[in-house]
Formats: sequence, C-alpha cells, structure tokens
Amino acid sequence: MRCSFVVGAMAVLLLSVSLGCQKSSSTSSGGGNSDSRPTVAYVTNGIASFWVVAEKGVEAAAKKFDANALVRMPPKGPGSQKRMVQELLTLGVDGIAISPISSDNQADLLREISERTKLITHDADAPKSDRICYVGMDNYVAGRACGRLVKEALPEGGTIMIFVGRLEQANAKLRRQGLIDELLDRSDDSSRYDPPNATLKGEKYTILDTRTDGFDNSKAKANAQDAIVKYPDLSCMVGLFAYNPPFCLDAVREAGKIGQIKIVAFDEDFGTLQGIEDGEIAGTVVQNPYRYGYESVRILAGLARGDESVLPEGGFLEIPHRIIKKDNLQEFWTELKHLLGEPDSE
Repeated sequence: MRCSFVVGAMAVLLLSVSLGCQKSSSTSSGGGNSDSRPTVAYVTNGIASFWVVAEKGVEAAAKKFDANALVRMPPKGPGSQKRMVQELLTLGVDGIAISPISSDNQADLLREISERTKLITHDADAPKSDRICYVGMDNYVAGRACGRLVKEALPEGGTIMIFVGRLEQANAKLRRQGLIDELLDRSDDSSRYDPPNATLKGEKYTILDTRTDGFDNSKAKANAQDAIVKYPDLSCMVGLFAYNPPFCLDAVREAGKIGQIKIVAFDEDFGTLQGIEDGEIAGTVVQNPYRYGYESVRILAGLARGDESVLPEGGFLEIPHRIIKKDNLQEFWTELKHLLGEPDSE
C-alpha cells in the first residue's frame, strides 16, 4: 500500500518537472482573461513534493470558485521565479500568490506585482512588502514545536545539525530560530537571529552548524554525509525543508547509524512518512500545503471580483502546524492520499 502511494505521488512530481513546472488547473484556459472568469496564479519557491499537494488545493479551489488558476514552480532560485512572475504579469493575471525566495532581496519584484495586480504571500511571508495578506503558519511557533520533538528524541541532550535549502526565505529563518530558541530554553522572540555558522551551546543541547543547499538535491545529501563524517558523535539531524529529512535518512543508513543519530523532520515528504513508520525518523512538523493552495485561490478569486470579505482579519490567515509521529501517522497518511487522489488499498 505505502509503496504504491509513494510511487504514484512521485510520478506526479516528476510530471510537474517534465512539463517545465508551468501548469494550469483543470478549469483553466491557459492564461490571461480569455473568458469571464478571473485568472490567478500560484507561484512556489521551488520544486518539491510539498508543492504537488499545494497544487491539488489550487485545482480544487479553481473549480469551487470558478476561476482560472496557473501554477508556477521555479526550478532554479530567484532568477527563474522572477522570470515566471514577469511572464504572468504580461499575461495580465488578476492576482498572484507567491512564496518569496528572499523577501528582502526581492523587494522590487514584489513591488512590481503589487502595482500591477493583487499580491498575497503564502508559505513564506514578506511583511515589508505591499502584499494584501499572508496565508500560512507561524513558522517561529512551528520551529519551537520541532525543538520539542528533538527534546523527546534526545531527552538527555546532545549535539544537533540543522539542514535547510535557504536561509534567505522568511519561513526558513523563522523555523530555524524557533528550533534553536526551544533547544536553548530561551524566551519567545521571533526577531532574534543567530548566525548560521556559530556553534550554540545550551545546558543540554548544542547546535553545531546549519547547512544550506540551495534546493540542490545532490548537495543536500552531501551536506548530511559530510556532517556525519565531521562530527562522529553527532546526536541528531534536523531537516527544515521537505526534501532534507529523507536525504538525512539516506546518509544515516549508509553510515550504519540508524538509532544512533536521531532524525527530526519538517513537512510531509513521503520518504519522511515512511521513515516515521519504520521507526527511523522521530517525527515531523507538517504544514497544510493543500490549504495554502486552496485558500490562496479562494482569496485572489474573491478579490478579483471585488469581494474584500475574503480577506482574513489582520492580514494573516493562519493555518496551524501539526505534529506527526508514529501514533497518528496512518490517519495523516490516509488524509494525504485522499488529497492527492490516490486510491485506497489494502
């Protein structure tokens, strides 16, 4: 059952890549205002299984709210994201929901979007921009929850390595800081920022380093392998982006250190879920990418029709995180299969 689900979902992801990561929902005519329905766009910050789930939410909302919805998944960082956005603006879309790769460095791009169409952010926020609202979770709070998972996995303390795609993204920066603050028993302060190369020591836990990979899968795995070699007494690896934990798991397996090095995860990559079921990953903090896609399209379609009642109070539609461990894994996995349209199996 699990293998067929993993293969099916990954096939969807590979199809996304083969189509150039530029897809329209099943209700879309392909771009621009070619009919009476609003055309909105959903732009991710990369390519990952996480975004395949979000795309299903985009498709469902496009159908529910009678909109054309375009999905763009940039494969190579800020440059490709900018090109995709500018193509969407040329098409004359009625709104764009974007997960900024680097909100500070993309100020001009975000300003251009807000001046030419409706701008909202999802997954990673850009509060200094003119975005209308943000759809997502509180990443600092979720990071602290991840820290509590580490404490459960290592109640006596130990050494921690953090792995993530980029730290320029607000979501990565916040969840990393929440994790660190929890492990070091600090008070809440989402504005705090510890440099990534500093070794941080608390009473029981030591954060050795933070490794970034720029969404490069080969580098993500190499980072995990190098950490195991460099730190023979490494206690725990924490992956903050969806693809990081499975690569950490691969590296730990190859080193013959399953059980010796604990793994704590973020997001619902299928390799992560399988690792939890097999007892090789302690747990994961999951978001709800389906709702990120669904709510983004619902809001943009409403705004395009002049309905401001779709906006969340305070400009933040919070979609809380969840903690997935072995005891609630099957319920979550069944839910995820349903969202992805996978058939039930024995």
